[in-house]
Amino acid sequence: MSRKTKNIIELTGIYSVIALMFVVIFYPLLWTLGLSLNPGTSLYGASMIPENWSLVHYEWLFTNPRSDYLVWYKNTIIVATATSFFAVLFVSLVAYAFSRYRFVGRTYGLYAFLLLQMFPVLMAMVAIYILLNTVNLLDTLTGLIIVYIGGAIPMNAFLVKGYFDTIPRELDESAKIDGAGHFRIFFTIMLPLAKPILAVVALFNFMAPFMDFILPRIILRSPENFTLALGLFNFVNDQFANNFTRFAAGAILIAIPIATVFLLLQRYLVSGLTAGATKG
Repeated sequence: MSRKTKNIIELTGIYSVIALMFVVIFYPLLWTLGLSLNPGTSLYGASMIPENWSLVHYEWLFTNPRSDYLVWYKNTIIVATATSFFAVLFVSLVAYAFSRYRFVGRTYGLYAFLLLQMFPVLMAMVAIYILLNTVNLLDTLTGLIIVYIGGAIPMNAFLVKGYFDTIPRELDESAKIDGAGHFRIFFTIMLPLAKPILAVVALFNFMAPFMDFILPRIILRSPENFTLALGLFNFVNDQFANNFTRFAAGAILIAIPIATVFLLLQRYLVSGLTAGATKG
């Protein structure tokens, strides 16, 4: 077999895999978009390419007095933004401490971070519920944000710590000679150099509240505090109002803030994902 034939076979295999993944990813997305444009409410009478498409479901979400969609959207944006910001702040502080300082229990602390990721979140649900109820944060966005931030620290801190380890310590020493303190080194040297990995942390923690259903389901009770995942669930869960097309319209709009943040951070993401895998 000639080299040219081998190259053709290899390229055919590669493009076949890409085409398969394209179908797996975009086929459900196209169906969801098509459902959102179908004027009816039934899942069975809808089609991926509707003949008489309509924006009636989008209009209902934004204009109908009975719709709480904008409230859910606002709640989710608040939770996602706060979680992303404070997760980046606390994760970077913890990672900086483990990367630059030597203290008793440092090694065991890193092992603890890895160990915590081995247990599913469901194991802690009862404890989280009792804790939030004790401090009167049950059924509040604040309580949900705190849980998200706490859950983001272990794995992300380990990831960011690996990135900090790649930054030369000579930069710290030079700054100390010039009279810089620990916080000045952290904010003026470490954070600017760690933008790629911090962008990854920010994006992942911004996305989580849009996708998560289990935590809001356990913590939130009042409809005015629902996030999008929890609120949209009601569209298909109610016994007498299984409106899958309206659910699809609401789900499509979730992509807007996530795509916006992704576009803003995209130049940092590739280098952040690859460099963050380095462990010190």
